[in-house]
Amino acid sequence: MMIGKLTTAALTRRSALLQMGGGLCAVSSLAALARAAPAPVPANMVRPGRLRNGDVLGLVAPAGFIADRFGLDEIAATVRAMGLEPRFAPHLTTREGYLAGSDEVRAKDLMAMFADDGVRGLMAVRGGWGSARLLPYLDFATIARKPKLFAGFSDNTALCLALARAGVVSIHGPNAAASWPPAAWDSFRQVAFEGAMPTYSVAAYAGPNLGGRVSPVKTFHGGKARGRLLGGNLAVLTALVGTPWLPDFAGAILFLEETNESEYRIDRMLTQLALAGVLGRVAGVVFGQCTHCENPDGGYANFTVYEVLDQRLAALGVPAFQGAMIGHVAGQVSLPVGALAEIDADAGTIRLLEPAVT
Repeated sequence: MMIGKLTTAALTRRSALLQMGGGLCAVSSLAALARAAPAPVPANMVRPGRLRNGDVLGLVAPAGFIADRFGLDEIAATVRAMGLEPRFAPHLTTREGYLAGSDEVRAKDLMAMFADDGVRGLMAVRGGWGSARLLPYLDFATIARKPKLFAGFSDNTALCLALARAGVVSIHGPNAAASWPPAAWDSFRQVAFEGAMPTYSVAAYAGPNLGGRVSPVKTFHGGKARGRLLGGNLAVLTALVGTPWLPDFAGAILFLEETNESEYRIDRMLTQLALAGVLGRVAGVVFGQCTHCENPDGGYANFTVYEVLDQRLAALGVPAFQGAMIGHVAGQVSLPVGALAEIDADAGTIRLLEPAVT
């Protein structure tokens, strides 16, 4: 759709559709969207309050729905095991196609949780697709004035990046419906409850082979780098290029993860980030896990994922490595999006330099 050919009437209709109650902020026109450019992440990021035992955790569905009330029972048990009290948004099991209700309904649920003084933090119940559809309806200025911790990953990358652009730290970590093994819970507890600054290392698992390691760090370019952590799911991040909600990656530590994408798709998305100028601005790159990222029909005709990453990341000339426990894996770590961190690409480590919460 050509912005320049939109009539005044069309823009008026678009604006009217986006005007919403309940504290939601509507974008006035598509022309305003077209003029918006990536903005630098604020130097002084706003850190939300830490979670405490007994706090209420608001559970929201920015994308896909939960199939039935039994799924909600399991999520409630998980949240209570964290020492928190679950509060479900009204439309978690609502179905509109693959979404948990219309964009307006999901956005109102999210903003209501941010506005509820009885809710300490928010967590997405799951991913799927749909979080980016909410961005025009959310009042990020209001959220930044009274921030709460938001946590989620996968499709929720869109929300984490938009919050970072608004100057609010969030957590890229397990969704509420995840399996939450001890490693995932320990990482989240440290970051969200304790305000700790852990160092995450690529696991060096002992194996039966002669070398003794089956999961070594893969270093594409060595060295250390510091910057604000920005990133998440590769496909979701790439889809935000050209929108007003993608933050400026100048000097950032870009972290990425992906699942169920063939090697050529990984190549295509990284190429887009390179052509859009994103990769050329970062201070360093961490690619976490690429789960089920092999084309079953490719065979020896394909590049491997590691070859694709090597081609795209080594040439940047900044520290870059692969293997961190970020992504669609059971024991994933929790990373504060927007917080300062240091990476060591030779050692395969991510060291947080400031807490995610106050």
